[in-house]
Amino acid sequence: MKLFEGSGVAIVTPFTKDNKVDYVTLSELIEFHIENQTDAIVICGTTGESATLSDKEHKETIEFTVKQVNGRIPVIAGVGSNDTSYAINLSKFAESVGADALLTVTPYYNKASQKGLIKHFTAIADSVNTPIILYNVPGRTGVSIQAKTVAELSKHKNIAGIKEASGDLGLVIEIARLCPEDFYIYSGNDDIVVPTLSIGGKGVISVVANILPKETHDMVASYLNGDIDKARKLQLSLKELIDALFIEPNPIPIKTAMNLLGKEVGDLRLPLCEMSDENLKALTSSMTNYGLL
Repeated sequence: MKLFEGSGVAIVTPFTKDNKVDYVTLSELIEFHIENQTDAIVICGTTGESATLSDKEHKETIEFTVKQVNGRIPVIAGVGSNDTSYAINLSKFAESVGADALLTVTPYYNKASQKGLIKHFTAIADSVNTPIILYNVPGRTGVSIQAKTVAELSKHKNIAGIKEASGDLGLVIEIARLCPEDFYIYSGNDDIVVPTLSIGGKGVISVVANILPKETHDMVASYLNGDIDKARKLQLSLKELIDALFIEPNPIPIKTAMNLLGKEVGDLRLPLCEMSDENLKALTSSMTNYGLL
């Protein structure tokens, strides 16, 4: 079951001044990414503030994105939840409107066992025919998918890959060792894309791609096309900026950076809020050093 290779942007959800989803700006962002060779749009993920989207907003935003992209690149819908039945509902909806793949995060707060994770993801996978990308981000969810659990889940015909955002390269290597060759591994951390590619990864689901889509695409494409030195240099050149984009919880810095660049993506929804003055200064400095400001 083939998924995308390259750079999938974990796209922000822009908001209007009255805190509603800004579909005009979202349309502009999607076109910006397609023009700059982004390989897939990941909508309603962590960076898209899915945790504070209403059910109606969540579904409307997925459907809008699928229609706007219109088959030009894959659309991956964030459908994860700590409520298995709700995740199934979202998955079925995303499939019905034409999402190309589903991104399903580990249940948060419940603190499921590995057996519980297998049951959770299997129940979702049994409910749809669209390929599923597992999403491991223990820093946010409080639970990590063990490599042997990923290997067990990879046997399901609909579970085709993982976004691995633990930051633990050893875990990524163990997943690659235990899972079949056709299981897609994506870096969920912008600072270890090339290391992930080096052990068989297929790309990245990226935050920095929101402002540097072409560079992120080029980093992955260069590696996959055999120009490892170019990929390495791009990875290193992005390091200072990537660090600044995670100086506060995502997506606070990336939305701030986009507004500084005139993208007009609006404010964050509480409990997320504006950056501290000190961190804003550090972000601005890093953007200036990269040549963005």
